Amino acid sequence: MSRSTMPFGRFVSSAAVLALVLTAAAPAALAETAVLLKNGLIHTESARGSLKDSSVLIVGGRVTAVGPGLTAPEGATVIDLHGRPVTPALFGGVGFLGVEEITEEDSTIDAVLKLGQMHPEFDPSLAFNPDSIPVSVSRADGIGFALVIPGSEAGRHGASGSSSVAGQASIARLDGRSPLAPVALSVVIGDGGALSGSSRAAVYMLLAQALEEARNPAVANSTDVHLLTPAGRRVLRSVVTEQRPLLVAADRASDIRTAIEFATREKLKIIIQGGAEAWRVAPLLKRAAVAVVLDPLDDLPASFDSIGATLENAARLNAGGVAIAFSLRDPDPHNIRKLRNAAGVAVAHGLPWSAALTAITSAPARLFHASAEFGSIEVGKPANLVVWSGDPLEVTSLAEAAWLDGTQATLRSRQTELRDRYLAKVRAGAAR
Repeated sequence: MSRSTMPFGRFVSSAAVLALVLTAAAPAALAETAVLLKNGLIHTESARGSLKDSSVLIVGGRVTAVGPGLTAPEGATVIDLHGRPVTPALFGGVGFLGVEEITEEDSTIDAVLKLGQMHPEFDPSLAFNPDSIPVSVSRADGIGFALVIPGSEAGRHGASGSSSVAGQASIARLDGRSPLAPVALSVVIGDGGALSGSSRAAVYMLLAQALEEARNPAVANSTDVHLLTPAGRRVLRSVVTEQRPLLVAADRASDIRTAIEFATREKLKIIIQGGAEAWRVAPLLKRAAVAVVLDPLDDLPASFDSIGATLENAARLNAGGVAIAFSLRDPDPHNIRKLRNAAGVAVAHGLPWSAALTAITSAPARLFHASAEFGSIEVGKPANLVVWSGDPLEVTSLAEAAWLDGTQATLRSRQTELRDRYLAKVRAGAAR
């Protein structure tokens, strides 16, 4: 016999931990608790696809079975989903989550290195704060991981001497643990910062010089002026050797084309970030096997670099065989919970629904080497999944429960606490 069977309501009170009363148990006990989520629509984001009337069994924090007709082990907690969708924990996009708290308050910002030299060794994830308010707000909307990048724009938050090579990017986990090791190097083409004089040509010139320093000890040991510190040379050399991608921020079709040509010549792996005009060079992107991390809400041009912006960008790239993932263009952390709704906008403009879900789950997990933990619901992987009240790409749907690293995550945040506080007063007033 299972320990209990617990149905979900359409909307569960935020005053309680959703579905399971587990918070009183010790962390070790939580990790060993067996949970069966049954009778759901399981979007596995694996080769098995979406499974109707199916279940997920979590034992010891890991997914041990997925499919129809699963039986709960002795003592397991059973939750009847009544057909509700289950997805992998969502990707929160590329930005400053956990390293920026208040955009206009410099003392809360750890995303920008305020130096004029190239510093590929700069790793903002070392300042990641799992208790940051935007982290809890994002987690409450089903987000389980995000890519933390360094700031790079000249003048952003006072970064008067920022560089086109901004530093390293790392996967942040929203379960309270530290970020994963750096997985990419952030490079800005359209606005390369003060070091390059905001010149596209200068970005490539300086990047080529930096690569030469990193690869050639004779150049690094010369008495000439160097772009990189010894630590910077070591990091850039490891990026090239390990084929970690350069996350290249570029929108203009010509910039994307030049970036691919440069990467081919220098034997680099790149991912395009932004890509407002990427649809114009889709065949080239496909041939070069270059993925694009784009904002599905890009439409009217925000600059001369994005004259060709269109809400059909994602659909056209997907139809052209280009791998895509989604991220809002704004790197500030407060709005990343809106990314799943932006994915829904892409669906409304021609992208298949399944491709949109992939763009905020398994695709970014693959691109940024986080597939061992995130992106899919598969046997043997840590349970990083979310139960939804309805279609997760619909603005009216809510995350009703989530498991991160195998433990049920609280969906409470400062916002929900304020709501409950004042809603209680309103109800009390109405009852008098």
